[in-house]
Amino acid sequence: MAIPAVATALADTGSAPLKDERDIVHARAMVRTLTTQLKFSLVEQTKMITAASELARNTVVYGGGGEMRWEMLAEGIRKGLRLHFEDKGPGIPDVEQALTDGWTTGSGLGMGLSGSKRLVNEFAINTKVGEGTCVSITRWK
Repeated sequence: MAIPAVATALADTGSAPLKDERDIVHARAMVRTLTTQLKFSLVEQTKMITAASELARNTVVYGGGGEMRWEMLAEGIRKGLRLHFEDKGPGIPDVEQALTDGWTTGSGLGMGLSGSKRLVNEFAINTKVGEGTCVSITRWK
């Protein structure tokens, strides 16, 4: 099955499913489109795409799938992009530990959450064991 092409322009808000590897690739492409629309610099684009890629992968691998939602933001002359990665998975029992570099429940390097946090301007985790997790990130231009 082919990965659907990302439109040249995306709406100010929207969502995309995160069920498998193809959806992760598609989410990265969508974030590239959104950051381009917002005229983020190449460095700003790369940081947001990298963080989104890590969080999309976590949503699929650890959360059992979910969705990515986005919102383009405007505060005066300042523009930004907020992404939400939400799943109905097992939740994160110890958020502080999960944000520690090198800690992982899987076979990765344990840098996904902590690395993503360092790449963005705003980072929030809302999680409940047995109900799921929503990680929200924002990058401002």
